Amino acid sequence: MKGFRNVIWSLLAAFCAVAGTSAADLPSVAPEEAGFSSERLARIGPVIKGEIEKGQYPGAVILVARKGKIVYFESIGQLDPASGKRMTKDAIFRLYSMTKPYTSVAIMMLMEEGKLRVSDPVSKFIPAFANLQVSVPTTDPYTGATRYVNVPVERDVTIQDLLRHTSGFVYGGFTAHAKVKELYAKEGVDWKDVTPAEQIERLAKVPLAHQPGSTFEYGLSVDVLGRVIEVISGMPLSQFLQERIFTPLGMTDSAFIVPKDKLDRLAQPFATDKATNTPVNLLDVTVPQKNDAGGAGSVGTASDYARFLQMMANGGQLDGVRLLSRTTVAYMTADHLGPDTKFSGVTTLPAGTGFGLGFAVRRETGRFEVTGNAGEYYWAGAAGTGFYVDPKDDIVCVWMTQGQPGMPRRYDRYLFKQMVYQAIAD
Repeated sequence: MKGFRNVIWSLLAAFCAVAGTSAADLPSVAPEEAGFSSERLARIGPVIKGEIEKGQYPGAVILVARKGKIVYFESIGQLDPASGKRMTKDAIFRLYSMTKPYTSVAIMMLMEEGKLRVSDPVSKFIPAFANLQVSVPTTDPYTGATRYVNVPVERDVTIQDLLRHTSGFVYGGFTAHAKVKELYAKEGVDWKDVTPAEQIERLAKVPLAHQPGSTFEYGLSVDVLGRVIEVISGMPLSQFLQERIFTPLGMTDSAFIVPKDKLDRLAQPFATDKATNTPVNLLDVTVPQKNDAGGAGSVGTASDYARFLQMMANGGQLDGVRLLSRTTVAYMTADHLGPDTKFSGVTTLPAGTGFGLGFAVRRETGRFEVTGNAGEYYWAGAAGTGFYVDPKDDIVCVWMTQGQPGMPRRYDRYLFKQMVYQAIAD
């Protein structure tokens, strides 16, 4: 029976190589050829369908590759719940923070060309950040009230700080720093509905939430990296990514806008979030944004993202195209948070996890709430997308849904990952 099943999988893989779900798909093999159990992989579909039936999300696209070969690639549920259209493997998703790895790889490509060092101060490229201050809370000894004073930075914000989110730049809507939150709102600091110049001008007016290098707090750091890339390259971030990453890797559906001829492939969320009964309002990717947000603005497919991740898993190259050296990939995917690093903000890292240059990095096999290995790196997007790369087991996983940002999305991703790892059979 197993031999017959392998023949069937091989025939399907051969068919896909000719017909293809997309010209950019990685090659496919029978699961057993890559150390997976077909029977155990088959458990994934019913579990995901069960979550869809509960109203957790409208639909999903799931891709699992091992040793550079796809072993599981399925679309489940609805692409658009309003029309009832079925989910397709070539569905296009809003990636939100899964844009950050693209921007991080781009900055490291410029590093390899000698155009920057990760220790360079950001002000070398963006002078507006030359004299930043830090907002520090103090307690009035007589009243006990909290007051905030601005103090000079102890050192400059560096490129490395931006890559690992230790810059002191935060997300105004999520930071626990009350004064910085207030000032972000007052100055209109955001990544949406502002031009690149406006974003930098407003951000430079507000003090940092933390001394540079002292505290991990997820925020606008990678948006600033995007502005650095634009200064160095002399082109918009979207153009740089298109010319230097998307086109060379054959990522044909990756961009910062969905063109008209692809709109029927754009995945949509439910109109209303089940948990909060509030409307779901995601980024309108059908029209150009005022700036190419390096931390949140891109769209793409599971196939495209798998190609990007396989490039990383291969040590910086794919199909004869090299974007980074093996040593740079190893450097990026190592933990860059020291033992004295503090943690703040809503976006926290799970136990046993650090952060590299663009990715969360798993420090330990244990303590983490879902199966995996020390050394894996991963990240996710607010609207329901996520990925994992596991160098030890040579696995790339891509998970795509579209829904209301929030903690339920983490549950979705971890449930998927759990189902993938239980299917490993070698």
